[in-house]
Amino acid sequence: MNVVKNISEDLQGCQDAALLNDWHVVGFSTDVTPGDLVAVTLMERDLVLWRATDGQVHAWDDLCIHRGARLSKGFVRNDTVICPYHGWTYDGCGTCILIPAAPGEKPMKKARAITHHVHERYGFIWVCTGTPARDIPVFPEWDDPAYQKVNCGPYRFRSGYRAVENFMDPSHFPFVHAGVNGIYDNPDPIPPYEVEETADGLFTSEVRVTQPYGDPRQVPVIAYYAYKCFRPLVAYFKKRLIISDPARQHEGNEADRFCTYLTAQIVDEQTSIIRICCATNFDPQPTVEDVRRRQDLVYAQDAAIVDTQRPERIPVDLRQELHHRSDLLGQKYRAWIKGMGITYGVY
Repeated sequence: MNVVKNISEDLQGCQDAALLNDWHVVGFSTDVTPGDLVAVTLMERDLVLWRATDGQVHAWDDLCIHRGARLSKGFVRNDTVICPYHGWTYDGCGTCILIPAAPGEKPMKKARAITHHVHERYGFIWVCTGTPARDIPVFPEWDDPAYQKVNCGPYRFRSGYRAVENFMDPSHFPFVHAGVNGIYDNPDPIPPYEVEETADGLFTSEVRVTQPYGDPRQVPVIAYYAYKCFRPLVAYFKKRLIISDPARQHEGNEADRFCTYLTAQIVDEQTSIIRICCATNFDPQPTVEDVRRRQDLVYAQDAAIVDTQRPERIPVDLRQELHHRSDLLGQKYRAWIKGMGITYGVY
């Protein structure tokens, strides 16, 4: 194994194949503009993102192989990345093409940046630091022109897994989101629902709840949530909506849907960043500002409680916490990630 690989491995905090060989969101597409070097951290691995003039985003280890300086402290010139320490210059493939201290010499073959797989999809930048085992999970409404798509966040949480589990848990609505997603003095009973595990993840039947401010239109609704968990750190719901105030029912119709696609970037075992994309097919559509205002409110309320949960790393041994039948999806989620062999960030 070469020197580059040994240095790279020293920088990794996660050793779980199920995570290393999966796609992870590390930013919004709008976070990286040509000429910028953007430092991010994924599972304790420091990365640098940059965009070439052709629009292609690159994701490398934030490391110059020469003396270990952070490339993110350097700069981009003519689609090359220049190290801030000794000026070693790397092309778009990560190959060192210039050592200023020896400009007439061809750089050695090992003089390469450590590059990673990267894609842009759904307004997100996705990175895989291993070998991708599968494609990026599908966002069903993304290509449907009837849906307005709005990216929201980032929202900081401690445990990405607890944030995902919370996203798929309607029983907290009346208490964490009183007056928004539920009614404190009249919480909805959660009837039995089904959870199916397939090769594409976990899927539920619909769960009915009452919501005073159930979507960006600020109308009271009866909502029917159907959840999907595509990957350990990618989840989704499709919410069927019926306006419950008879005087305002003309503002909606039976086809109204509010969908959210959630991603969690694990920075380290106790720090995560949540980014989402909301899709609505309302007529008229809410403003982007209204969509983001509601999401900012809801995720701030979530983080204020989820970040108090102990232990901070989610227990995947189901004996470590009490569970009720209304927690069925959460139980299935924990057993599912345990079955994948995930140990990083769990308890």
